[in-house]
Amino acid sequence: MSKATTIKEALKRWEDRTHQNSAEAKEIDLQFQWPPIEKMDATLGNLVNCEFLSLSTNMIEKIYGLSGMKNLRILSLSRNYIKNISGLESVAETLEELWLSYNLIEKLKGLNCLKVLKVLYMSNNLLKDWSEFNKLIEIATLEDLLLVGNPLTEGMDEPSFRAECIKRLPTIKKLDGEPVVRDEEPIILVKEPE
Repeated sequence: MSKATTIKEALKRWEDRTHQNSAEAKEIDLQFQWPPIEKMDATLGNLVNCEFLSLSTNMIEKIYGLSGMKNLRILSLSRNYIKNISGLESVAETLEELWLSYNLIEKLKGLNCLKVLKVLYMSNNLLKDWSEFNKLIEIATLEDLLLVGNPLTEGMDEPSFRAECIKRLPTIKKLDGEPVVRDEEPIILVKEPE
């Protein structure tokens, strides 16, 4: 098996491909590396201007090395081997979107540090307990949540699951790709006189 690609090597390839300096770039895409990236490291801290970082579709097991990324707003880590949500404290004041679909996450500990998180994509993980789901209540800014494909959704029909999620998360505006419609005042249609 080939040696894993390092963050430094992936950034060099990205710079060669895009003719940009990674330290100045706002969007950096390091997905689909071959051989895959297995470890995030402190090299990422050099990406001081980066607002969108994609490391999806690699073999990363742990979130690490984000210190210094003071402008990071969107972090894509979908399709990796992440088991725990940790290492996000250094981007807690800026991270608005976290994409973690298709990982191995059972617990949501580590999300509560994110002060401005609006979007959390967590589909196709291993979340199975409502007690873990309840940790999302601590994220008052959360508006868009994707949970389809988790064991938590099994055994409930979709309307019941949606209703339960919406009841527990009063700030949510979009759930599993569908806008949330809260019970509103009934609309009374007045028939126009003929």
